[in-house]
Amino acid sequence: MKTTFVSSLAIQNAMRLTIQQSQTDIVATQYEMTSGQHYDLGVSLGGSTARSLDLDRELARMDSLKSTNSVVTLRLSASQTALSSMATAAQTARNALTALSGSSDVTLIDNARLSVKSALANFTTAANQTSAGEFIFSGINTDAKPMIDYTTSEGAGAKAAYQNALNGFMASQTPPLTSLADFSAAQMNDFISNTLEPMYLGNDWKANWSDASDQNMTSRISANEVVTSSTNINAVGARKFALASIIGMEMLSADMKSEARNVLSSKTISYFSEAEAGINAQRSELGVSEQRVKGANTALDAQVKLMTTHKTDLDGVDTYQASLKMTSLKTQLETALTLTGRLQQLSLVNYL
Repeated sequence: MKTTFVSSLAIQNAMRLTIQQSQTDIVATQYEMTSGQHYDLGVSLGGSTARSLDLDRELARMDSLKSTNSVVTLRLSASQTALSSMATAAQTARNALTALSGSSDVTLIDNARLSVKSALANFTTAANQTSAGEFIFSGINTDAKPMIDYTTSEGAGAKAAYQNALNGFMASQTPPLTSLADFSAAQMNDFISNTLEPMYLGNDWKANWSDASDQNMTSRISANEVVTSSTNINAVGARKFALASIIGMEMLSADMKSEARNVLSSKTISYFSEAEAGINAQRSELGVSEQRVKGANTALDAQVKLMTTHKTDLDGVDTYQASLKMTSLKTQLETALTLTGRLQQLSLVNYL
């Protein structure tokens, strides 16, 4: 009979390797228990790893789109609220002028003028609204304040342009006019329709009133869908609101013939009505974008749910089995540590 001797050092080294392997397995199992996924996809899935990575990329892209869509939704909502305030301002000013009904009563005229001034202030405040630190009515020039405040020093250029237009028109008449009191009904209609209106619908608007861009922002809301996600203050509705406001503020309370005042009131009411219609048209356009974003989010949610389920089936683990494995590994580790401790206590000195 032959006896083979095994040193205690060899046994200790074997136990040490067992402990290291158990500790490594515990880390991997702990990850699988908490995440529900394989610790090492390459080892666990083999050739299917590429599919899992593709799903991760798609899910990340969809999360990015949903995050972008939330910003778009916030901007569209803020724009709708501001446009609603603008439409209300136009309606309020129009009603105040309609109530005037051609009256020459100074008090009624002054009250109507104050209503127009207040409406312009409210309109300007709404036009300069921001969302997430960006001006929502500046088109792509989101860092530029879209509309000047006519009642402050910002309005100096617009006031000068109006005064120059008035002076030029009065000087061009035969005989030249010296004040608004000299205007006939026909001349008042001519001045408003052929001098002031072309100014506000033309280059004077951008020169003296607006720093906004005509180009609106667009946003990708899905893989193959892009929507207009903003509007701008250069639209016809805003221009006609400003035109009506200047006519009401600068001319309504001036001394003039009743026929000329009637023309002035009628034109101003008409411009406010057109402004409200234009603003509501902008609201409708943004409403379409809101519905498209909502539909895109619904589709994205469905795709995310489907891909998440597929990914879970592909690289998910049974957390219950992982828990059982964890218990087994801990028992194995404790046994190895106990044996190692006992082996370290073996010594010939204890037997001498």
